[in-house]
Amino acid sequence: QVQIVESGGGLVQAGGSLRLSCVVSTSGFSTHGMAWYRQAPGKSRELVASLTYSGATDYAAAVKDRFTITGDVAKSTLFLQMNNLKPEDTGVYYCNAGLLVGLDVRYDYWGQGTQVVVSS
Repeated sequence: QVQIVESGGGLVQAGGSLRLSCVVSTSGFSTHGMAWYRQAPGKSRELVASLTYSGATDYAAAVKDRFTITGDVAKSTLFLQMNNLKPEDTGVYYCNAGLLVGLDVRYDYWGQGTQVVVSS
């Protein structure tokens, strides 16, 4: 079975930093991409940053100058370095993995989420 475990969330004052980690147990499936999403209270889930198998990255405009996504997709590990945190960054952060299942890449795999709370 596929298991995704996130860690690193917590409480931090505005301007502080956190580093989120994600480890995926793929049950033999190859990982083609990974991403961090977040969901603030009362809002829909949104993409924070993504990392492809080839190493390409993408960031939401709100975090591009402050967050850095790194990892090894082939090894199904992912990190998110979050600097200069703002109260608007508060939310539950989810790790997402796209796995090759048969001939298809499926992005149906999610972690349980890790809570990030940024106080003002």
